Amino acid sequence: MIGEHDVIIIGCGPGGSSAATFLARAGKRVLVLEKEIFPRFHIGESLLPCNMAIFREMGVLPDLEAAGFPIKYGARFDLCNGTLGMRFSFRDGKYNREPQAIQVEREKFDHILLKHARKTGADIREGWTVSKTTSDENGVNVEARDPDGKIHNFRAAYLIDASGRANLTGNQENLRVIHPSHKKLAVFAQYAGVVRDKGEASTDIIIVRLPNKWFWMIPISAEKMSVGMVIDKDEFSQEIGTPGEILERWIAATAAVKERMMNVQRVSEVRTTSDFSYYNRKLVGNRLLRVGDAAGFMDPIFSAGVFLAMWSGKRAAEIVIESIAAGKPLERKFRAYEKRINKGMKYYWRMVDNFYTTPFMELFLRPSERYNLFSAVIGVLAGEVEGSWAMRWRMELFFLFVKIQKRWPISPRISFAPRAPRKIQHYESGPRLEKV
Repeated sequence: MIGEHDVIIIGCGPGGSSAATFLARAGKRVLVLEKEIFPRFHIGESLLPCNMAIFREMGVLPDLEAAGFPIKYGARFDLCNGTLGMRFSFRDGKYNREPQAIQVEREKFDHILLKHARKTGADIREGWTVSKTTSDENGVNVEARDPDGKIHNFRAAYLIDASGRANLTGNQENLRVIHPSHKKLAVFAQYAGVVRDKGEASTDIIIVRLPNKWFWMIPISAEKMSVGMVIDKDEFSQEIGTPGEILERWIAATAAVKERMMNVQRVSEVRTTSDFSYYNRKLVGNRLLRVGDAAGFMDPIFSAGVFLAMWSGKRAAEIVIESIAAGKPLERKFRAYEKRINKGMKYYWRMVDNFYTTPFMELFLRPSERYNLFSAVIGVLAGEVEGSWAMRWRMELFFLFVKIQKRWPISPRISFAPRAPRKIQHYESGPRLEKV
C-alpha cells in the first residue's frame, strides 16, 4: 500500500470530477485537492452532444436534468455584417451519436459534478492549493497548503493533473508551448433581453465571425445570455476605454450582434480572461497523467473544452484502474493515452486554425450535401473526436476543398465589409443547403 490514497487528483473542474467519479466508482481511494471553494464562476458554458454519454456513464445526468439547464439542439454561425449565416442541427448529422447537448452556468454545473464525485466516494477538499509534486519508482508525493495556510504532504500510487490552465505539473516541468498565432483575450458579460430565434433554435449557441475576431452568444437560462468576444491580446491592449466600454463598442459595430442586442440589460460584471492556446510537450510522466486544460488549451470557438476535459478524465481513470490492478504503471497504456489525447486535441486544433481563414468560412457557411460533408461537419461540432472512418475521410475531403477554395473558388467569396444587415431569420428546423 502506497500512502492513504490510490490516486491524488489536482483540481475538481469537469476533468478532475469525471476522473474522480470513475475512480471512486471502481472502489479506488481518491483524494482531490481543489484550490477554489465551490460554487465559483467559470467561463465555457456551451457543451457538446458527446458530453451526454459521459454524463450517463458517470450517473450524473439526472442531477443535470433536474437543474433545468437549456437544451442545446444546434449551433449557428453568422458573418459579422449579417449577410450570411448557417444553422447546424445536431439531429441532421449522420455520424454523431447524440442529437443534443446542454448550455450551462458553469458555477452550477461544476458544483453539481463536484458534489456527485463526492457522493460517489471521492475525498474532495476545497480551498487546498497544491504547491509541489514529485515522484519516484514507487509513488508520488504532493505538497499542498490547506485553507488555513498549513502545509501538508500526501503520498499515493498515481497522480492526475486536472489543474486546468494553471497547468501545475506542466509548468513545473517547463512543458508548455504557446501557439504563436492564438495569443488572444476574451471579454464577456451576461445580458437579459437578447433576441433569440424561434422554437428549438432559441437555445442555440450563436457564433459571429469578424475578420480577425469572433463573438459568442450562449443562452444559459430562459432569461440570461452569455455574450463575449475573443480578440487578439495585442489589439485589445491598444483599444481605448474599460473592458466594458470596449465590449459595448464592438457590439455596436457588429451588425449581426447589435441587431440582437438593441434592448438588453447587462446583468453581470464585465470580465476578461487570457485565451492563449497552448499544449504540453508531454501528457504523461512517472505515475502521472494530465487531463483537460492541463494537457492543452485551445481557442474555444468549437466549445470543445469541457468535453475534452471529461473525455480525457475518463480515459486517465481507466489507465489508473488498470495499472492498480496490474500492481505497476502500465507504460504502454500511458503512451497510448498520450497518443490518443494528442490526436483528439489536434483534431480540434486543425478546425480552429482553419476557422480563422476566409476560404474555410466560405465553405463552412455554405456546406454541401454532396458526399455527406454536411453530416461530417456536424459530427465535429457534436464532439465526435474519434469519429468513424466514414466521418474522417469526409473531413479530409472538406479540408482539401478548403485548400482548393483558396486559389480556385468552388463556393462564392464572402466579405466582412459592412452592409445593410439582413433581417434575422428565425430558424425552427434544419437549414436549406446549397450545392457546392
